[in-house]
Amino acid sequence: MTAATPPVTGRAADPAALAGRVRALAAGLGFQRVGISGIELGEDEAHLRDWLAQGLYGTMDWMAAHGDKRSRPQELIPGTLRVISVGLDYGRNDGDEVWSTLADGGRAYVARYALGRDYHKLMRNRLQKLAERIQAEVGPFGHRVFVDSAPVLERALARNAGLGWIGKHTCLIDRDGGSWFFLGEIYVDLPLPVDAPASAHCGTCTRCIDVCPTQAIVAPYRLDARRCISYLTIEHEGPIPEDLRPAIGNRIFGCDDCQLVCPWNKFARRSDEPDFRARNDLDTATLPQLFAWEEDEFLRRTEGSPIRRSGHERWLRNIAVALGNAPSTPAVLGALESRRGHPSPLVREHVEWALRRHPRR
Repeated sequence: MTAATPPVTGRAADPAALAGRVRALAAGLGFQRVGISGIELGEDEAHLRDWLAQGLYGTMDWMAAHGDKRSRPQELIPGTLRVISVGLDYGRNDGDEVWSTLADGGRAYVARYALGRDYHKLMRNRLQKLAERIQAEVGPFGHRVFVDSAPVLERALARNAGLGWIGKHTCLIDRDGGSWFFLGEIYVDLPLPVDAPASAHCGTCTRCIDVCPTQAIVAPYRLDARRCISYLTIEHEGPIPEDLRPAIGNRIFGCDDCQLVCPWNKFARRSDEPDFRARNDLDTATLPQLFAWEEDEFLRRTEGSPIRRSGHERWLRNIAVALGNAPSTPAVLGALESRRGHPSPLVREHVEWALRRHPRR
């Protein structure tokens, strides 16, 4: 279906024609993938309940705060009949650079999704425009836009909408486009025809499980967030467990290893979305350079960036760990010494740990 698909009018319009129009409108707004699903998530609800019961969510209490609303769209937004799921590519053609950065202990590694501007606002604006354009054709309808902003099982819904399957690393994978894409949803009360769910194609591959630096993927399709570097460097507020610090390497905000080794990402679609281009040289910066940012500079440089959510204190905590894993160069040791008297006990403790990792001078 292309953007030339003729408009439809009124809620009584043919549902199949309206679904086609939705796809055309989504493509016109820059979404590379779109699908429609129902709201039945029974098996996923059972999986979520078991995951929560095992405490694998760490300190992310919000994961359990809404009961079953996460897996029951009609309870979260009464009247919901269908979910429109969209995907927006953010992949970069920089595989060799990524591995080079990870191998260079003096440089900082930032998850690819966080190098540029925060995707949430961009996607929310586009999804809202999509809803407005649908409304312009069919009249008022019940809907609500989500971009990681409410208790939504977005990967399960996207799978049911045909956008991809949930891989063993728990990320969504599209066999024609890999896993480097963001997800967003519109809950609607329109009785649209649903797409066929995506089938799984991980097979016997365990590359994502084998490569995880902290062995956070404890079984296929089962992630222990308490061991996950993304959780530890972004969501977790307290000290990073000492036994996991060496495995973090130079990853200061998030981790991409499980996606980097996924063979399906050879089909990933590269995007040159201006908002997703690297800012502040985050794809090339050294650890001492970033550790030198005072709070006002951190806030200025991370305006509109997902990195800001970590806050300056955790930013320094994370970089201190990476400096503890870095080669013992004058720049690394000097950076650590400069923060030895930091007012935050959290930062000081991680700095002292890092200094103990280096031979005495």
